[in-house]
Amino acid sequence: MSQNADKVLDHFNLFRGPEYQEMFKKKQDQFEDRPNADELAKGQEWTKTWEYRQLNFQREAVSINPDKACQPLGAIFAAVGFADTLPFVHGSQGCVAYYRTHFNRHFKEPASCVSSSMTEDAAVFGGLNNMVDGLANSLALYKPKMIAVSTTCMAEVIGDDLNAFIKTAREKGSVPTDYPVPFAHTPSFVGSHVTGYDNMLKGILWYLWDGKAGMAPALERQPNDSINFIGGFDGYTVGNLREVKRLFQLMDVNYTILADNSDVWDTPTDGEFRMYSGGTTLEEAGAALNAKATISMQEFCTEKTMEYIAEKGQEVTSLNCPMGVAGTDRFLMEVSRLSGKAIPEELRLERGRLVDAMADSMAYFHGKKFALHGDPDFCLGVTEFLMELGAEPFHVLSTNGGTKWEKKMNELFASSPFGSGCHAYPGKDLWHLRSLMFTEPVDFLIGNSYSKYLERDTGTPMIHLGFPIHDRHHHHRYATWGYQGALNVMVRILDRIFLELDRNSMAIGTTDFSFDTVR
Repeated sequence: MSQNADKVLDHFNLFRGPEYQEMFKKKQDQFEDRPNADELAKGQEWTKTWEYRQLNFQREAVSINPDKACQPLGAIFAAVGFADTLPFVHGSQGCVAYYRTHFNRHFKEPASCVSSSMTEDAAVFGGLNNMVDGLANSLALYKPKMIAVSTTCMAEVIGDDLNAFIKTAREKGSVPTDYPVPFAHTPSFVGSHVTGYDNMLKGILWYLWDGKAGMAPALERQPNDSINFIGGFDGYTVGNLREVKRLFQLMDVNYTILADNSDVWDTPTDGEFRMYSGGTTLEEAGAALNAKATISMQEFCTEKTMEYIAEKGQEVTSLNCPMGVAGTDRFLMEVSRLSGKAIPEELRLERGRLVDAMADSMAYFHGKKFALHGDPDFCLGVTEFLMELGAEPFHVLSTNGGTKWEKKMNELFASSPFGSGCHAYPGKDLWHLRSLMFTEPVDFLIGNSYSKYLERDTGTPMIHLGFPIHDRHHHHRYATWGYQGALNVMVRILDRIFLELDRNSMAIGTTDFSFDTVR
């Protein structure tokens, strides 16, 4: 065997050994019932054609690699943004294991979350007993100041009523009567992770502002001059929320970040384990009712929440991931308008430096065609910035985007000559995007880690940008919003452009006349 105690190999080399190659071959021959190589190659080539693309876009009954996660993932993301809060998912342990590992692999941090551990008996008789015992155990073991409850498919299919279950748990002494247990129904079979974020955030605010599910008088709004800010479901929340705080502080704005999860996904290694780190305190969240206005950085991630906040009398503004000059301008001007504070000279200089950097690199973006996919607000932000750089966002696909998003994308395309001929694809999956990239090739692909399969299939160079990023480290620590964030995004894209230029000019005596050390 190539693997032994004196010669330990990782999988990159281990499975290339002759004994493993022989084992794989036997498995294919005996169990996989593969077609012959010629037939397989013929089928693969057909999937690259316009004929196949037309058939692919006609399918209705199946999704192939949809670019979205389920609602409870987003609910957990919102819940951990509140100080000393433990997310509690009413469902099976397997579901929660998925959510925890998904966050763990992206942020490289522990993801604290519990479940009611529903099994077959709960699926038949209901999960009330699981809720009663689960809340009691969670409070006793982990001592959170708040437990935020959401649901999975199992609980939703059998119709478990969270409000009634939590009230019963209180009556049975699982948690004290005045202990905060906000909740949101987050069925995994509809919507996506951004819907779950929205439902959970609204559920927490409703609970804190509207009388704790009937256990206390509703809070009365006493307006002040502060501004609330909501980042939404954002894989770069560590870098982005810290950048947003810096911008607010530079403008001397009185602000509150709602669901501030920037610290819980970036805890230090100093000998102390932090199950809870940072976050919006319950006192701050309650007082946020009094704010003059609330700004959301992601319109399509906070629709219900912003509607609820507007009903409370606040002015609301929803943006779409400001990732370039115009997007950041809109954000800062809106903050200035709402707060009455001027945009400081320091930020004007930052803007000028970004414009200067864009001008330095414009030639390498001009005319380049991009395919990109991701959440609706993310796609809008990246698309606008690409067009500012002179690039063409030719295929833009959002599995959890709808007709409203498509309309907004088309308006954005129409605002720039670089949007001519570009198309938005709402509700489509990554197998649709594969057809698009084979029939109408692009120069580069922007997307999350699952884009690697598209890069492998189509040969299109990929830039890692989005959520989740499992196969690269520490991207979440760098801002993508604001002028500084735009610079980070531009450098990441440029690095891949320059890498491809180098790779395509390495042949000695044939292409190396363009193997430049200065670009």
